[in-house]
Amino acid sequence: MTAGMRKGLTSYGDKDFSLFLRKAFIKAMGYSDDALDRPIIGITNTYSDFNPCHGNVPQLIEAVKRGAMLAGAMPMEFPTVSIHESFAYPTSMFLRNLMAMDTEEMMRALPVDAVVLIGGCDKTTPAQVMAAVSADRPTIVLPVGPMLVGHFKGEVLGACTDCRRLWGEFRGGRMSAEDIEVANARLVPSVGTCGVMGTASTIACMMEAMGMTLPGAATIPATHADRVRIAEATGKQAAALAKSGGPKPSDIITKDALHNAIVMLQAIGGSTNGVVHLSAIAGRTNTPLTLEEYDEIGRKTPVLVDLKPSGDHYMEHFHYAGGVPRLMQELKDLLKLDAKHVMGGTLGDAIRDFEDVPGQTVIKPRNAPLKKEGGMAILRGNLAPRGAVIKQAAASPKLMQHEGRAVVFDSVEDMTTRIDDPALDIAEDDVIVMRNAGPVGAPGMPEAGYIPIPKKLAQKGVKDMVRISDARMSGTAFGTIVLHVAPESAVGGPLALVKTGDRIRLDVANRSLELLVSDAELDARRRTWTAPPVPAEAQRGYAKLYREHVQQADEGCDFDFLAAVRK
Repeated sequence: MTAGMRKGLTSYGDKDFSLFLRKAFIKAMGYSDDALDRPIIGITNTYSDFNPCHGNVPQLIEAVKRGAMLAGAMPMEFPTVSIHESFAYPTSMFLRNLMAMDTEEMMRALPVDAVVLIGGCDKTTPAQVMAAVSADRPTIVLPVGPMLVGHFKGEVLGACTDCRRLWGEFRGGRMSAEDIEVANARLVPSVGTCGVMGTASTIACMMEAMGMTLPGAATIPATHADRVRIAEATGKQAAALAKSGGPKPSDIITKDALHNAIVMLQAIGGSTNGVVHLSAIAGRTNTPLTLEEYDEIGRKTPVLVDLKPSGDHYMEHFHYAGGVPRLMQELKDLLKLDAKHVMGGTLGDAIRDFEDVPGQTVIKPRNAPLKKEGGMAILRGNLAPRGAVIKQAAASPKLMQHEGRAVVFDSVEDMTTRIDDPALDIAEDDVIVMRNAGPVGAPGMPEAGYIPIPKKLAQKGVKDMVRISDARMSGTAFGTIVLHVAPESAVGGPLALVKTGDRIRLDVANRSLELLVSDAELDARRRTWTAPPVPAEAQRGYAKLYREHVQQADEGCDFDFLAAVRK
């Protein structure tokens, strides 16, 4: 097996010269022949001054290097794209596939025998794992870890569920400008990913359930010494992967592993983004997922983790309660315990040791779940023929079966302009529809699905309404919100045909989303529909590539040419 510096030699027409030249240049960095003859561990460096979620990455890299060297390997870091939710225009989802391409090609291009993927902020880890599946080099995931909780006026705060809740209070006139500014400085008190069960923590927990991380890696706070220690242990395990040549992602990310990830997603009341990202990862394999699989598993899997936005606690509390290994003890009958693990054995082997914390209340027992069904449900109907997603664990029970009059916004910009207009004709029982916010239409499927309650209703105390869009929403968000409507309106999906005044019926129990308009009327509207114009910035470069090749939400929004070629 070709390994180390001899792997993937640059083509000069002479392999011996290629190796000679490579070693000549790398020795400029001060490496010895002894160091260069060892297995090489590649470590992704996703640190950026624009990415506070990854503020601890330099410290983690040093710990991974230490672990790799203690195990006799040579660690070498390399940079990739770094994405942060709040610093990604037009949206982080728009850049996920770019990061996946960048990471995949670096994994292929560099002479690495195993790779440690360090990441956390929402789209980072999915992009990295998509890349790892396609490159299929021995790989282990190291999450950066969640931030600590903040405090304000005696209340515990966690980004970013409480960001949204407090902003809603401010919009509704129940919080002063002075208080919202003080809260702004308290919501994110440390580096690390959001301290609630948002997308970052959801994906980290799913990676642990899939066997791609060391046990316990998902929940350790970013600032804790244990986070550094598990980074060192990750480096050691990466060295073992390099020496043995596996297991590779193709060995680990099987149908059973994908099943386990869905069980985890449903049991933690995870982010709806977990559906899009796991579908994209599965789409790189020969075992793609259908939305029905999420729903079938969700009907059998209760929500057991009492974390915001579905419950009351925060990620550090989940960690102190025993984290994912403890949770999986409650889920054993639902998990495929024979699935392979990055440690070399099975998932069952990896979770044999766990901490059972007396008196903890964050991880609920199976006989007293937080919710009887999983956190997510898949809806279908004439408004979403290819499916839509609702986070039922974070929705209002009274709105789970609801019929109301549609109030339509044609774009994110239209919604932003009109939502707080005092003249807006809208009532609490209406259904807000926002379209042209999907993968193609926005572009990039922004987290704009968390449509704010119109100000005049918020000031009356209204805190939730049924909202429907082809956008996404943050995993930290809550409310009765139907998302990922597919196909999206910008490509002619039924959402494009809705008019203000139409009646819409939502029935989560029966997994139904229906536009109460006759087929004949919809056919007539379809004949007069025209696609939105292509903006100038989407007619060149990456934006053009994105627009022409991005898949719909039910397929994970990957590029069609990156999905696996299946026989």
